[in-house]
Amino acid sequence: MRALYLLLVGILLGSTQASAANPLVEMKTSAGNIRIELYADKAPKSVANFLRYIKDGFYDGLIFHRVIDGFMIQGGGFYPDLRQKEATRAPIENEAGNMLKNEVGTIAMARRPDPNSATAQFFINVANNDFLNFRAPTPSGYGYAVFGKVTHGMDVVMRVAQTPTGPGGPFAKDVPRRPVVIESIVLISDK
Repeated sequence: MRALYLLLVGILLGSTQASAANPLVEMKTSAGNIRIELYADKAPKSVANFLRYIKDGFYDGLIFHRVIDGFMIQGGGFYPDLRQKEATRAPIENEAGNMLKNEVGTIAMARRPDPNSATAQFFINVANNDFLNFRAPTPSGYGYAVFGKVTHGMDVVMRVAQTPTGPGGPFAKDVPRRPVVIESIVLISDK
C-alpha cells in the first residue's frame, strides 16, 4: 500500500513540475482578462509559434471574429473593421497527435483543411468538442492541436461566447455585433 501511495505522490509531483515549467500568458480583452497556461511540454511548436506572435505584438487590437456559443470563440486574424491581418510566419506542423483534448477551456490552433496550415489564429473551446480531436494521421482525422488551457477568466470566455452575432465583413454569420477586442497578450511567467 505504501508503495502505491509513493507512486501516486511521485506521479502528482511529476505532473506539478511539468506544469510549473509551462509559460503563462494574460490576454487583455475589452470583455475582461483571460489567463492561459501554455503546454510547452506537450505542444512545443504551437506554443513557440504563439509566443513569437505575442512577442511581436501581432494580436494587439485584433478581435474575436468568430463566436459560436456552445462551441468556441476564435480570434487572431481580423481587425474590428473585419479587415484580415495576414500571418507573418510560415504555417506550423500540426501537433494534435499530442493527444490533448479539445475540452472546455482549452486553446487550440485554428487552421484550414490542410492539417499543417495553422499560423496565428486560435480558438478557445467553450464545450467538449471531441470531433476536433486527433483520430488518425489523415487530413480528415488529424484534428486541431490543443496547446494550452484557461486557468483564470473562463467567465470572460463564456461571456464572449454569449455575445450576439450576425453577418459581417467576409462572414455570413457568427461575427460579434459589438467587437470583442484583444487589447494585448502578454507573457506573465516563463518558468
